[in-house]
Amino acid sequence: MSTIAKLSGNDFDRMVSRGAFVDLEPLKVELIYGELRFMNQAGPVHEGEIQFLMEWSVLCTSPQEIMVRVQSSIQCGDHRPEPDLVWSRRMPAKRIRPTHSDVLLLIEVSDSSTEQDLGEKARLYAEHDIPEYWVVDIPAEQVHVHRTPSQGTYQSIHSFDKAASISPLCQPTATLSLAKLFDLDS
Repeated sequence: MSTIAKLSGNDFDRMVSRGAFVDLEPLKVELIYGELRFMNQAGPVHEGEIQFLMEWSVLCTSPQEIMVRVQSSIQCGDHRPEPDLVWSRRMPAKRIRPTHSDVLLLIEVSDSSTEQDLGEKARLYAEHDIPEYWVVDIPAEQVHVHRTPSQGTYQSIHSFDKAASISPLCQPTATLSLAKLFDLDS
């Protein structure tokens, strides 16, 4: 019989601080439901979408109020996911990792991980009351917008195609044109 050891968030943090994953580079690791998850390397399209979203985010937010973090971990209880983009409340300079209660908007760019991002990650973020979660679905050229977390699920889930523009709840004046997002030639 085999047993999988479940890690706590503190176990994971200690491993990171001791360099446990340094030899795995360029692979990245996140802790989800007590298990180490290795993340696929981002390809050029994935990287391009993240770059576009990061630039849009910085232009649409006030740095005095909102921090924009790219491919950095957050703390959701004992979980340490590493979403592609996070909008969080501005925090003191020495505080390194936002917690789920600091997050205003979370975005995952999904090329090969759509099933996980729409399933397990959506459940994780809803369980921790992340108010808004977007999945940029590259193959389908859609953005799946999850809102209103309650009892471990999002009560409002809508998918938008390239003809739409969307805005986050925390910044309604920040309008994202999905035609521009998915236009790979610009």
